[in-house]
Amino acid sequence: MLQRTRRRCEGTAMGAIVLDLRPGLGIGPFSLGMPICEAFAQIEQQPNIYDVVHVKYLDEEPLKLDIVISFPDHGFHLRFDPWSQRLRLIEIFDVKRLQMHYATSLIGGPSTLATFVAVYALFGPTFPGIYDKHRGVYTLFYPGLSFAFPIPSQFTDCCHDGEAELPLEFPDGTTPVTCRVSIYDSSTDSKVGVGSLMDKASAPPLPAGSLYMEEVHVKLGEELWFTVGGQHIPFGASPQDVWTELGRPCGVHQKQVDQMVIHSASDPRPRTTLCGDYFYNYFTRGLDILFDGKAHKIKKFVLHTNYPGHADFNSYIKSNFVIYSSDFGGSFDHEVAASKHCITPSTKWEQVKEILGDCGRAAIQTQGSTSNPFGSTFVYGYQNVAFEVMKNGYIATVTLFQS
Repeated sequence: MLQRTRRRCEGTAMGAIVLDLRPGLGIGPFSLGMPICEAFAQIEQQPNIYDVVHVKYLDEEPLKLDIVISFPDHGFHLRFDPWSQRLRLIEIFDVKRLQMHYATSLIGGPSTLATFVAVYALFGPTFPGIYDKHRGVYTLFYPGLSFAFPIPSQFTDCCHDGEAELPLEFPDGTTPVTCRVSIYDSSTDSKVGVGSLMDKASAPPLPAGSLYMEEVHVKLGEELWFTVGGQHIPFGASPQDVWTELGRPCGVHQKQVDQMVIHSASDPRPRTTLCGDYFYNYFTRGLDILFDGKAHKIKKFVLHTNYPGHADFNSYIKSNFVIYSSDFGGSFDHEVAASKHCITPSTKWEQVKEILGDCGRAAIQTQGSTSNPFGSTFVYGYQNVAFEVMKNGYIATVTLFQS
């Protein structure tokens, strides 16, 4: 599990912050279902509050475990589904570090203990909770919200396996204190809490017509087809065509030619020059489009997977592409998309070679640097397509062109 840490700014005052608690929806500026890029944008807007941030992910298999943004000073973290990169669960793991505002009351933080009595008084009666005897934890559930309470060993007789009612106070007059709070989407009626219950949380459904993670079908050497909007963007299309179909680009910049690729062996000094070609950047679609500077026609598409551990992580929203093998002619077909002959962001490099054949050694190897501390990536070329592959075997970018 790798993590990236942002350094604390000097002079930042420590202390519990107060965030609005919205059961089933989110906490503070973080809303369930939001893409990870939006969460980072909120963090960047309040650097004095979110000054220490850990980003955790499984480097070898980035689709196996959640991407986690953790705030150790404030005792909570955000869990993002590794495939869709949308927020599925918010966990407060140190309730003494975070004060939550709900209705007209405060709970948690160093001054307001989140005891069973306090939770019950603030949120009202609910169904009996679940006692996990292996963890010694009793979880109380509300719609989109749960509270976990550790039960001292001398009082385990108050609980039983499965659903159990817990007295507000133990026989000695004490009451348990929350050790973890979970905020999750309540539309599925799932009970989400600690341990295996955590896996039941999922991001809320996207609204109808959402372009987020829109499936983009690729016919090598020919065109892209955007399945939600129905746009077809072929090679050779003009900037006006693209603007009409996809709208205003997020950015436009000229292509740079890095002569380091050629001269690195004899001259280590970077010499970067501009050429006439230019990009339209659609960061919210995970897409760059390269135009010929003289003919003003599309000559390349670049699709980004936005995997953590790549230098461009969080620069683009993930492109949900489906690349058709060249031996499939004719029109796009959803059944073909589900077949083993298609390449998606989840396809690893070894699978790509099974589909397209072995292309030999990498054409280009990029090096890790101060701006890219994650190490080398490798670029492999085929007819009409090139794949930038990370060390873990996952695809970082796909470049489409006409031979």
